[in-house]
Amino acid sequence: MIDERYIVEFGADFRVFEFDSEGPKGKVRKIIQYTEINLKNYFNLGFGDKNHKTNEIDDLVVTNNNDSKKVLATVAATLFKFTDHHPEAYVIAIGSTLARTRLYRIGITNNLETIEKDFEIYGLKSNTWNKFAKGIEYDAFLVRRIK
Repeated sequence: MIDERYIVEFGADFRVFEFDSEGPKGKVRKIIQYTEINLKNYFNLGFGDKNHKTNEIDDLVVTNNNDSKKVLATVAATLFKFTDHHPEAYVIAIGSTLARTRLYRIGITNNLETIEKDFEIYGLKSNTWNKFAKGIEYDAFLVRRIK
């Protein structure tokens, strides 16, 4: 993804990333978190606004800061840093709503040729993972860095 991105701060284990979205709503702190699930080397990609009371991700809030393309490019860029330090990782991404899953699909579709240079990408449809193809509505996405 060659789009403009935000500067990202990251933790020592390269599993938590933070940055500020900037737009008409001001600065909004975002968090990206890679959490290992019950399968070894499989990680859920969590993303959303930072809840300043709990320091946790709020993945249901709608920020509308008019920078969604830049935000998605920033999230995608963290995949490189994460997989540099976790090369065996499979990353699963599911939108917190159907609209967000659709937004992820559109972002992948629009950048598929670039993404496939560095990552294998799959879509989940009818409980089956298949190589990602344009024009199909998937329930989730799975990526792995090409070695």
